[in-house]
Amino acid sequence: MRTGITIKDIAREAGVDVSTVSRSLSGAYGINADTRSRVLAVAERLNYRANRVARGLVTGRSHTLGLIISDIRNAFFAEVARGAEDAARAAGCDLVLCNSDQDAHRQMEYVSSLAGKRVDGILMNSVAVLDKDQKERLEAIGIPIVLLNRTPGPFSTVCADNKAGGRLAAEYLLKLGHRHVTHLTGPAHHGNLTDREKAFVKAMPPNSVTVLHGENTFAGGREMAQKVLAEHPRKITAIFAGNDTIAFGVLRAILDAGLKVPDDISLIGFDNVELGSIVQPPLTTIHQPSYELGHRAVETLLRIGRKEATPEHHVLPVHLIERHSCGPTKASS
Repeated sequence: MRTGITIKDIAREAGVDVSTVSRSLSGAYGINADTRSRVLAVAERLNYRANRVARGLVTGRSHTLGLIISDIRNAFFAEVARGAEDAARAAGCDLVLCNSDQDAHRQMEYVSSLAGKRVDGILMNSVAVLDKDQKERLEAIGIPIVLLNRTPGPFSTVCADNKAGGRLAAEYLLKLGHRHVTHLTGPAHHGNLTDREKAFVKAMPPNSVTVLHGENTFAGGREMAQKVLAEHPRKITAIFAGNDTIAFGVLRAILDAGLKVPDDISLIGFDNVELGSIVQPPLTTIHQPSYELGHRAVETLLRIGRKEATPEHHVLPVHLIERHSCGPTKASS
């Protein structure tokens, strides 16, 4: 079978010139519909594959996007990546996945690496609020960037309504009678997690919430919960975890301590990853549309990459998923 088919081969077979083939394959305006159909049919029959590298040298586009996530072990990011990949594929782009592993330095190394590969844009879930130097470096690379957590600056953002989610968690626990609550979350300065924390604390009565920061991972959740249970074995009636991954670590620590959820301690998470419906007891959580976040982020990236545009900011709605990990306090039951 012949390999290395070029647009010259297609032009000869279709009986047109090379420029007509090029414009037909790219969907350019001004090509007769019958001619375009004939060219595409010949290209398919000859199994033509465009040389993206060569085309990129001409058009200045690589048809490749970069996605930098902070922790590939977090199931939330699997759905984000899936949504991003589907949107990229629909636009004829490839998606390169990078895992910063909660490391801000590694995150910026990936930014530089992707810029060196001439990607058309970068989606990034920053591990923390970007400092002045990081913002300047991102601006200097001259590539469209969409952040998956809301950070002040010149970049477009797509995120869930984290403040509304924090309020929903507080209102739900208050309805169940909880007045001695702990919030276990990630780093003290993190766009998404910080918004959830502030809204949650604000919606609860004064001095009713203890906040503890740690790693926003399973191990981090388990470690923070062990500390809380050791210091306040019977005082805390409910725990709000900054994300579901933290919540799973908290659940493990509660069970290890010989306590029951929700009989002894109620537990609510944030994300609504699939595993939350499988663990025992099934996890009550705040749903954020992870697939839609990834999909919308790519759509935004492609849109702002076509023109000089002001940053776009998209906030997607959240809602409560009520399962079996929360119950009324004994005093209110």
